[in-house]
Amino acid sequence: MTTTPKKIVVTGIGATTPLGGTARESWDALLRGESGVRPLEQEWVAAHELPVTFAAQAKVPAADVLSRQETKRLDPSAQFALIAAREAWQDAGAPDTDPVRILVDYATGIGGLWTLLDAWDTLREKGPRRVLPMTIPMIMPNSAAAAVSMEVSARGGARTVVSACASGTEALANAYEHLQLGIADVVIAGGTEAVIHPLPIAAFASMQALSKRNDDPARASRPYDVNRDGFVLAEGAGAVVLETEEHALARGARIYAELAGGSVTSDSYHITAPDPEGSAAARAMKTAIEQAGATPEDVSHINAHATSTPVGDIAEYRALARIFGDHLPIIPVSATKASTGHLLGGTGALEAIFTILAVSERVAPPTINLDEQDPEIPLDVVTEPRPLGDGPLLAISNSFGFGGHNSVAAFRSY
Repeated sequence: MTTTPKKIVVTGIGATTPLGGTARESWDALLRGESGVRPLEQEWVAAHELPVTFAAQAKVPAADVLSRQETKRLDPSAQFALIAAREAWQDAGAPDTDPVRILVDYATGIGGLWTLLDAWDTLREKGPRRVLPMTIPMIMPNSAAAAVSMEVSARGGARTVVSACASGTEALANAYEHLQLGIADVVIAGGTEAVIHPLPIAAFASMQALSKRNDDPARASRPYDVNRDGFVLAEGAGAVVLETEEHALARGARIYAELAGGSVTSDSYHITAPDPEGSAAARAMKTAIEQAGATPEDVSHINAHATSTPVGDIAEYRALARIFGDHLPIIPVSATKASTGHLLGGTGALEAIFTILAVSERVAPPTINLDEQDPEIPLDVVTEPRPLGDGPLLAISNSFGFGGHNSVAAFRSY
């Protein structure tokens, strides 16, 4: 990186989520304390006798937004990515920038799963001649990044990171680094996922990772609650447009916030379980805060990973305690997966948008479904929209994924 860090700013946001078809609709629903979790009405739920019968599906189906040709040529994961990216690009004013100075950093945790499994069914039931020729480009994990790059004519690169549930945040961390290195003036970054399918539901349920509150889906995701019993599978995508401050000011762009830091570490501990000591997760937070030229005492808000799993929530608390110490009890913490469910590779991008809007609009969003807080996690959890006050704000958004992947993004009010 250069010796003098550049200021990186956010000029556009876009999302399609279980709460709404746009970033703004999703944010407004989040502030109202809504839940995007609903029973699944597909026939395959009963056909496969799934132990979990609910999820957080996108509120606006991709087919309602995209053309028929786009839905036929893109896996649902890339469809969501394209919708979010289009909104973000237009929100940023569609920057008139040399295409070779535009870069895409887009992520997914799993990729084109629906296309892959549908093609396998077709092969078994109808034979090889009926397998669609577009199958390979639709199942590629880089399909979303490619679609976004073609949408905005990005010729500076279309890069894909796949790091489970840390993917979306790691894409932002990569974008931060790429802008600091000077290889682009504008980066569109984000993450997507579309795997509400019987196989992942069965597999996640088998490993005891999913909530099984089939009788009360809207209250199933309950981070920090003593009765939490697992996460809720969700789908959707988020995208942000990032630029150097110099480039944004030169074109008169509106600026939401500053991306002040982005870091990546790994536990090297276990393929699914987080390191219970949280040392690497804590180091990711520390690095992002240091990149922002700040100290832990400067942090005024945290969007926690907080999946609602019994083990994961405590592990993250221990990591937070390592970094923030006596300052931790006075930091407002939001656990937005209570409303959205867990978008896997897309969750970091969506929660980054929520963090950007939190520092931009100076309000911490609520955490719903917290009836009795776990005494082992004594955080100041925000349960109603809370003003964040005057003066400079610094917030972090945490993401941790299977494989021991940790990524943190830091955002400063502008």
